[in-house]
Amino acid sequence: MPAEMLAAPRPPAGRTAAARALVANVERAVTGKREVVELAVVTLLAGGHLLLEDVPGVGKTLLAKALARSLGGQVTRIQGAPDLLPADLTGSSVYRHDHFVFVPGPLFANVVLVDEANRTAPRTQAALLEAMEERQVTVDGVTHPLPDPHFVIATQNPLEQQGTFPLPESQLDRFTAATGIGYPVPVAEAAIVRAHVGGDPLDEVATVLALDELVALRRAVRAVRVADEVIAYAVRLVGATRAHEAIAVGASPRAAVQLVAAGQARATLDGRDHVLPDDLKRLAVPVLAHRLGLQREVAGGLPERRALVAELLVRVPVAPG
Repeated sequence: MPAEMLAAPRPPAGRTAAARALVANVERAVTGKREVVELAVVTLLAGGHLLLEDVPGVGKTLLAKALARSLGGQVTRIQGAPDLLPADLTGSSVYRHDHFVFVPGPLFANVVLVDEANRTAPRTQAALLEAMEERQVTVDGVTHPLPDPHFVIATQNPLEQQGTFPLPESQLDRFTAATGIGYPVPVAEAAIVRAHVGGDPLDEVATVLALDELVALRRAVRAVRVADEVIAYAVRLVGATRAHEAIAVGASPRAAVQLVAAGQARATLDGRDHVLPDDLKRLAVPVLAHRLGLQREVAGGLPERRALVAELLVRVPVAPG
């Protein structure tokens, strides 16, 4: 029986409770980072993928693992390395007896953690493109569908660190949202240390949402109402990134689609059955900033791109004047 038949769509109150339970469960392991945890859950419910960029040791992998443990289904982890090959991700055909048999790689899981994705060579990074967009991989001319749901959480180190390869624009565009975690405040850091003294914080994280429930919840999120005026605002925001003097490559139409989808998930988490312009404002920086290419004379990385999106939020009115 298809997964979609296993669980009925939740009513608004039920889907909000499920989304909030997921957030609370992840917070059992990830201390003092409520905004980041909520963004991760919003990305998951929007049917997208999440990119975490920050310095080592601040909890990127912990967040990914906690979110993965909160869901039923298969979870895999891929450690980025320069010698990793595309077949190490997709799988390959192996000759057994008198015929070839396809042996799936770690991409064939419901939750895939790609740790330090930008430590892999460009040809290996490219193996993620088809998987993230079309939920399938093609090996030796044969297409193999990936499990549903399929959620990629990738982490990357800042590009100025040694041994990194910049992720291509086409791959960055496939991540619905990107964010950092940042250093915790002292009180939260003390709580983190205390949690590790007592054992592994992941031991406190249980499965709170089965796969069939997640599929149904995503379907319910897609039913959240979006007014034409809200869509028009999303299009104006995305369009403004293509006209800014400091931006060489603006956000794509895919960005507008994913911004609205993330808005639907944000509305669900907040207990509403409709998307507000404020939902888009709240999500614009993590959804749009990582997709932008700066002019050559404009130096900077993701922080500068985030500042440009924040500037556009001031420039672009909710309603056209």
